[in-house]
Amino acid sequence: MTDQTNGVAPEATERCAIGISFGNSNSLISYTTPEGKAEVIANEDGDRHIPSILAYVHAEEYYGNQAKTQLIRNPKNTIAYFRDYLGKDFKSIDPTPCHASAHPQLHDSTVAFSVQDTDSDEPSTLTVEEVTTRHLRSLRTSASEFLGKDVNAAVVTVPTDFTDTQRAVLLSAAKSAGLEVLQFIHEPVSAMMAYDARPEAVVKDKLVVVADFGGTRSDVAVVASRGGMYTILATTHDYELGGAQLDQVLIDHFAKEFIKKHKLDPREDARSLAKLKMDCEATKKALSLGTNATCSIESLSAGIDFTSTVNRTRFELLSGKVFSAFTQLITDAVQKAELDNLDIDEVVLCGGASHTPKLARLVQALFQPSTTVLAPSTSATAINPSDLSARGAAIQASLIEEFEKDDIEQSTHPMVTVTPHLEKALGVQLVSADESADSTAIFKPLLNVETALPARRSAHYAVPKAGGDVLIRICEGFREIKVTKPEPKEKAPPAEDEEDDSDFSDDDDDDEGEEVREVVWKVSNPIAEIAIKGVKANGKIEVMVSVNEHLAVQATAREVGGKGGVRGVVEPPKAVENGSA
Repeated sequence: MTDQTNGVAPEATERCAIGISFGNSNSLISYTTPEGKAEVIANEDGDRHIPSILAYVHAEEYYGNQAKTQLIRNPKNTIAYFRDYLGKDFKSIDPTPCHASAHPQLHDSTVAFSVQDTDSDEPSTLTVEEVTTRHLRSLRTSASEFLGKDVNAAVVTVPTDFTDTQRAVLLSAAKSAGLEVLQFIHEPVSAMMAYDARPEAVVKDKLVVVADFGGTRSDVAVVASRGGMYTILATTHDYELGGAQLDQVLIDHFAKEFIKKHKLDPREDARSLAKLKMDCEATKKALSLGTNATCSIESLSAGIDFTSTVNRTRFELLSGKVFSAFTQLITDAVQKAELDNLDIDEVVLCGGASHTPKLARLVQALFQPSTTVLAPSTSATAINPSDLSARGAAIQASLIEEFEKDDIEQSTHPMVTVTPHLEKALGVQLVSADESADSTAIFKPLLNVETALPARRSAHYAVPKAGGDVLIRICEGFREIKVTKPEPKEKAPPAEDEEDDSDFSDDDDDDEGEEVREVVWKVSNPIAEIAIKGVKANGKIEVMVSVNEHLAVQATAREVGGKGGVRGVVEPPKAVENGSA
């Protein structure tokens, strides 16, 4: 064969994309196997959950758990908890999480850190963007070595409250690290994707609460999943609630024991406090797996060794206020979305603290027994809560890595992603011909509230009674919460020899049953009616409803197994000019 390569332009570099969960406490890198399964990648030290920390010792850079150990020996040259400072003005940040590491400083109105990262006697000033670049570069190197090829692209997760400025700075940092950011994806959406992408998963309309109990902060999002499309309805955030508060509970508990025995407070010395914090974090993780855990620290304070044991019950009692704050954050998010706990179909728990059995049980108690709580202690099929965001990002990366950059930008443009949604549910009522027009046929929602438009749904319905002529109503519906209070029990009259003591009247209330709350549907006037004649007994009818972005409705109905069908079209409502009646 003739060599025809001369004069041909070299091929573009092949894109190799991964998913990156860039957290304030820990980062994860993930990829999809040839079988399409998302897997979290371990770094050179075998760590899959890589602390978002950089440390410098004699001009050598360390990251991950190697850097985390330097919080004890070399805190001034160790940078931690820096992600949330990206793209922020120095005056607006909370430096509290960095009290035991390099402190954030003002540098050209942005945030920077002063560390000894070279052999020079003078410390260097690193902006938070430069720190992020170095961190992402280390993650990229680990992924490249694991996969055996150059990783040059990624889908990166971000919190729901990340601003456009923060995204721009993160994008710049990733580019400097040699990574092309294919897409930023919200953390709760990424977590849901990790579950919905499983082979056994069934795509269905549902309302999901994604609750992320992170290391230094907690975030909750209420997400409507409609036909595989996700819409975030409400979010709540607590920047002072996280795993660090659970660590602090154990720190105070063990510190009191040490004080009682040795009359010394290890929290007053920075090095002793760092040791105690490191071991209490490990103790907390151990209590998620077992009922007892031991905290053992060599030379905790004044050369004194310390060993103590705590059981899970004691830890849960001490952490009661922290758990209550998290469940309240979930309740606030549901209320902010103008929903009720009865409306929630699933709860997805994310973050390392979600391994805590007590936390999952408290969350489960907030909702109905029919609500699925996906956490290790409540579901045998739950995915590791710490891995969810990274897995979802890897799945998204595998879906779009073959796309051209322009195609990705067009598909994520607000003109595409910001679409109209249904304000009321659209559903079906079936009425037999022998029933009156005012009969109370059961309303069955077909297109739920918050469904992105355009949309189309179809379903099969059993016909009322013994078949015959059937009237199909396409109606708008809205749900209400019906509260049924138990009937008060009749009190037996007191015996003649007994005194009527009113002090005991309150105790009778405890015997009354709890009120029952349930979802009921209220239906407006039909927007379309379709009649089908001669449906067989025990037959079924297939109804398909389509709604375009202008709210024009098209409905089609036919008997399952029969021929033909009936179609109806409802024109969209006319726009009303300003000032007209």
